[in-house]
Amino acid sequence: MTEEIDRNWREGWAGRWFLYACALALAATLIFGAGLSWPYALGAGLTVVLAGFVVRLRPKGRAPLEETLLARRAARLTDLTVEGLMAAMPVPAVLLDPKLVVRTHNAAATRLLPGLRRGEPLMLFLRAPEVVDVVRRALAANTPQVIDYQERVPVARWFGVDAVPVAITSEARDGVRPDYILMVLRDLTEERRLERLRADFVANASHELRTPLASVLGFIETIQGPARNDPAARDRFLDIMLTQARRMSRLIDDLLSLSRVELNEHVRPTEIVDLVSLIAQLRDTLVQGAADQGVTIEIAAAEAALRVRGDADELFRLFENLVQNAVKYGGAGGRVVVSLDAEGRDGRPTEAVVTVRDFGPGIPAEHLPRLTERFYRVDVASSRDKGGTGLGLALVKHIVNRHRGKLAIASTPGEGAAFTVRLELASDETAPATVPPDGAAPV
Repeated sequence: MTEEIDRNWREGWAGRWFLYACALALAATLIFGAGLSWPYALGAGLTVVLAGFVVRLRPKGRAPLEETLLARRAARLTDLTVEGLMAAMPVPAVLLDPKLVVRTHNAAATRLLPGLRRGEPLMLFLRAPEVVDVVRRALAANTPQVIDYQERVPVARWFGVDAVPVAITSEARDGVRPDYILMVLRDLTEERRLERLRADFVANASHELRTPLASVLGFIETIQGPARNDPAARDRFLDIMLTQARRMSRLIDDLLSLSRVELNEHVRPTEIVDLVSLIAQLRDTLVQGAADQGVTIEIAAAEAALRVRGDADELFRLFENLVQNAVKYGGAGGRVVVSLDAEGRDGRPTEAVVTVRDFGPGIPAEHLPRLTERFYRVDVASSRDKGGTGLGLALVKHIVNRHRGKLAIASTPGEGAAFTVRLELASDETAPATVPPDGAAPV
């Protein structure tokens, strides 16, 4: 572009010099016209002719200097706009060359693929063969291609991928081979989860609600019929109906809670929560109910505070389920111990470790792998008698997954069971901790 400007500048000044010469010759003719000899007249005439000839040497159709500069500037802005357009796209977008090397990408793509770098092959950052195949098909066919794929770690996520050929050169516009491939990813996780949650809710609710609902209907018919005039039977049946209705209410509450957690499982919480304060409030909430069953709740905190990034309500629900299960099913041991500690490497704590331990009969080893499945119970009759819905540990698992934590279960028959939750400590230790529900004071 600089060379073009210099050339135009030189051509412009060359034309000006010839015009200046013509003007001088004409001026001389006018001033000294009476005594002008033929060589001077011939020179003036030739100068005018040459000036006109040089002006006509200018190529036809060439734009003036300003128009040329504007055109060049517009072309340059068009090239730079690629970056602006990529950055403005609200969905993850990556521009690839025919060798599947990343040429540019936007911030949304970086959040989805943290290691994404320009100049590196796509396969280094996206371990999904089906996505690579669809990009190659778009290159080979020079037509847009679409595919859906699923990520399974750290949590299940679904994406739709659009691979669209991009033509810049004339050869690419003629359909020979695209210059680039624009890969756009659409997050389908929420849509897929909603579909699955609807199906699961109908299946689970219909299965688990069938028994208590049948009991309630049967007792209503009995009260309206044979027990119409039997006050003692009517009172007994009403107590059973109330128990079954409460069971259905707990079941629906747990199903809705589980659905909400699953719906947002792919979104990691960002608030700061102090687990020591949260467990202290939890103990105050459950201590009276545990005392009624002859169980004491003890807290052993090795740290004054354990701050993690999480959702305070969900974490409260997580540890509430674990402590309530320990009280219900391990209450024979007389106590439940909640221990809190920090573990890490090289003397630097990186994980908050919370263990809920009971000293009851324990859990047989063959049941441990399936404890977090929906509606799985070690003893169905005992669980229902104690008000269990079979969803508590499933809810615990999904809350732990949403917080990118780990859940471990260990049990020895006759010695009790221990449920251990590991959560990453918040890196910003100076951030204020979120107040647990109901504003409990820290220990």
